[in-house]
Amino acid sequence: MSVVQRVRRKIEEKREQLGPALDVWERTVSLLQKQIQFADDMQEFTKFPTKTGRRSLSRSISQSSTDSYSSAASYTDSSDDEVSPREKQQTNSKGSSNFCVKNIKQAEFGRREIEIAEQDMSALISLRKRAQGEKPLAGAKIVGCTHITAQTAVLIETLCALGAQCRWSACNIYSTQNEVAAALAEAGVAVFAWKGESEDDFWWCIDRCVNMDGWQANMILDDGGDLTHWVYKKYPNVFKKIRGIVEESVTGVHRLYQLSKAGKLCVPAMNVNDSVTKQKFDNLYCCRESILDGLKRTTDVMFGGKQVVVCGYGEVGKGCCAALKALGAIVYITEIDPICALQACMDGFRVVKLNEVIRQVDVVITCTGNKNVVTREHLDRMKNSCIVCNMGHSNTEIDVTSLRTPELTWERVRSQVDHVIWPDGKRVVLLAEGRLLNLSCSTVPTFVLSITATTQALALIELYNAPEGRYKQDVYLLPKKMDEYVASLHLPSFDAHLTELTDDQAKYLGLNKNGPFKPNYYR
Repeated sequence: MSVVQRVRRKIEEKREQLGPALDVWERTVSLLQKQIQFADDMQEFTKFPTKTGRRSLSRSISQSSTDSYSSAASYTDSSDDEVSPREKQQTNSKGSSNFCVKNIKQAEFGRREIEIAEQDMSALISLRKRAQGEKPLAGAKIVGCTHITAQTAVLIETLCALGAQCRWSACNIYSTQNEVAAALAEAGVAVFAWKGESEDDFWWCIDRCVNMDGWQANMILDDGGDLTHWVYKKYPNVFKKIRGIVEESVTGVHRLYQLSKAGKLCVPAMNVNDSVTKQKFDNLYCCRESILDGLKRTTDVMFGGKQVVVCGYGEVGKGCCAALKALGAIVYITEIDPICALQACMDGFRVVKLNEVIRQVDVVITCTGNKNVVTREHLDRMKNSCIVCNMGHSNTEIDVTSLRTPELTWERVRSQVDHVIWPDGKRVVLLAEGRLLNLSCSTVPTFVLSITATTQALALIELYNAPEGRYKQDVYLLPKKMDEYVASLHLPSFDAHLTELTDDQAKYLGLNKNGPFKPNYYR
């Protein structure tokens, strides 16, 4: 019999004699064992004696969590890599170095992301299959500046399949999915973009796309107008030879109309932003879903009972408000347009001035396309922990520059999440430094982007192949017939069946049986 067994037998024999005292003794022994275990754990922890050591451990754990094959890997802060992509010498498997991305080794991962996106962009893939035999973009040299995500990669590769040569940069310094940029570079697209570019990097990438010996762009696909502005200012001779510009943002379209009004727009341009298949789908339905995704990923906020002010009740604002209201938020609207304001009232929202509610709201969201909508005065009056973000394209809506002053402290708490701290301890939660929330901090629905991408592809085909004289030096809307064609390509995904007019019905309405079914001004 072992020593332990003999001791246990002795304890059993004496248990009745010892009574309650034995129970106390056993609990004491158990407590001592836990204290010893805790001391051992502490000793193991102190093997990392410095703050620096602990930070590096935390960073390595955080980095390992981003290695899973999910698109979330795109949204982590990669600032730990101190080497700028501009300083790296990288080549793809074909030996080409005509690109600049974060890490070309991520190409396989990015290819999987693109393949996933293709599954929900069947209409764009259908257009690719229908038209790639004809090569309607053969000879087109397209320079593009858009968000570089898996969805836009499907568009870029569709343009290439239709015969175009493409060079691409990012329209937002935070929205690029690095692995997707790597996959495009591996496929031979001259792409210059990475997540977390500086302002200098941003313009350098655009310039590298435009300025290349032996290659001159003849088409522009822009999102925000920065590429168009750069070519117009820096390369006027190139700008004059452009056959067409396609622009998809409120900001970019506004800049095109300014050029046209001043008589300086020497090429035809297509305003995709105001086409029905952009306004009513990308702006409305996309933002209705992605606003919540971006806010929850960054802040974990619960919306039930929260007071939210949405600045602007255009299509983007309408989508945001519908989502917030559905989760139980109390939503206020600010508007300059009486028609949009009346719509907001009819939808059950209070229309206010920002100054009236700024002290009480928990979240401020800008969706106007304007500048200085949220000023330093507003920011000073906000309550502690108020969340501030922007759903418009440009980073001008929130006066972030006014916050970069010595008396305010900036604290990065998560990727794309900053606490701006006032001297009295008040904190304002600023997301993506005032840049586009959904593409900087989360993803957007693939299917909706298929609608926009198909519209952009058709606009490029139309401008590139239009006979001389059809489009003058002005800004045009996509013909209604093309809008309807884009919509029809997406209906099979829902197993939707259109009703056909009889000859008598078509005559009664004064319509062609095959469309267009609405006048061009109809929205």
